[in-house]
Amino acid sequence: MEKRLGLILLCFLFPVSNIQAQTEEDFFIIGGTVKNARNKKNIEYVNISVVGTNITTIANVDGEFVLKISNELNVKEIELSCIGYYNAKYTITHTNLLNQIFYLSPHLIELKEVEVLSWKNPEDLIEAAIDKIEINYSNTPDLLKAFYRETIQKGKKYTNISEAVMEIYKSSYHKNAVGDKVQILKGRKLLSPNKKDTLAVKLLGGPNIAVFIDVVKNPDVLLDKEFLPFYAYKLGDAVSINNRLQYTVHFKPQIITSQPLYSGIFYIDQETLSFTRIEFNMEMRDKVKVTKLILKNKPNGLRFTPNEVSYTVSYKQQEGKTYLNYIRNEINFKCDWKKRLFSTRYTVVSEMVVTDRNNENISKIAGKNAFPMRKSLSDEVLSYYDGNFWGSYNIIEPTESLESAINKLKKSNF
Repeated sequence: MEKRLGLILLCFLFPVSNIQAQTEEDFFIIGGTVKNARNKKNIEYVNISVVGTNITTIANVDGEFVLKISNELNVKEIELSCIGYYNAKYTITHTNLLNQIFYLSPHLIELKEVEVLSWKNPEDLIEAAIDKIEINYSNTPDLLKAFYRETIQKGKKYTNISEAVMEIYKSSYHKNAVGDKVQILKGRKLLSPNKKDTLAVKLLGGPNIAVFIDVVKNPDVLLDKEFLPFYAYKLGDAVSINNRLQYTVHFKPQIITSQPLYSGIFYIDQETLSFTRIEFNMEMRDKVKVTKLILKNKPNGLRFTPNEVSYTVSYKQQEGKTYLNYIRNEINFKCDWKKRLFSTRYTVVSEMVVTDRNNENISKIAGKNAFPMRKSLSDEVLSYYDGNFWGSYNIIEPTESLESAINKLKKSNF
């Protein structure tokens, strides 16, 4: 357990490997903002997919997205989905459609919709879902394309922005993740030129969260049956995800172990018993334990205090199987130097969205091309230099605050 848990944390300095050129394709763009049809408020983290393909992206915290679609594809619709809302389809043509408003209607769960619960013990429900992993998830190797972004904030100021398009090789869910690897196709960085903004604190993880935070593929994190008694479980209210009703199971630690445990929520499809979403936070009862687990290196004389470590992992059902879709990780901590009165707060956020998937004639990622655990993305990738850098790659749109930070850092660097 200790070895596995130690692998799932972020790297403060953005790991990466091989940066390759991309041939830009002919594509058109669909973009805009997703809003609640009732109160007209923006909806965050909405999934947007091209019907009939594996192409997807996700809206940012402001509800904004841009989706790039190859002209070679004969597509006619996009579909929007989000937890707690009905799915919505929109007709598209092979022409750019930007700055549009897209609406989703809230899915209010009626009692008659909710299946009578046969799970008197929520732990039995978790075990049943674990037993169906090999049936519910991909039984063939998959090559995923994904966009990854990692940011550092010092207080409210962004000091480091690093992002990349990457490929992820995933073996069948019948197997463990030992052979799963990540490689970088293209990436860039933007760093604060102010030396005072640099803090040489390192934590493990980076783009490899695509491998290690795939909780269903790595049961040692939360879904090993041996560890289920470590937690207390409680059934919550049903919710809708992708027009499908979900059981919710809340969990929290009920014993003390040598490693920090987690509290959170499992979302389980009522029909298939597939895990579709998992939200969890590392318990902070013993911050010395948390620090020992997540902190891998720091300068002498620097005091490190973790405040929060949180994760969200979501999966998407397609053609009878469930696939990894989105990962978000946030670490909040503060640092202060001995003999100094005030501490500084930092926030590290890492997001990854799977934008395409292929399972035909794929090969494993060679070890020489694989992203190494202890390498730094910001050490390997180039600086920002043009607005068309990503070409036809799908990315997560920057939020308003991040876009403002990018502009400020650009002015400082160039």
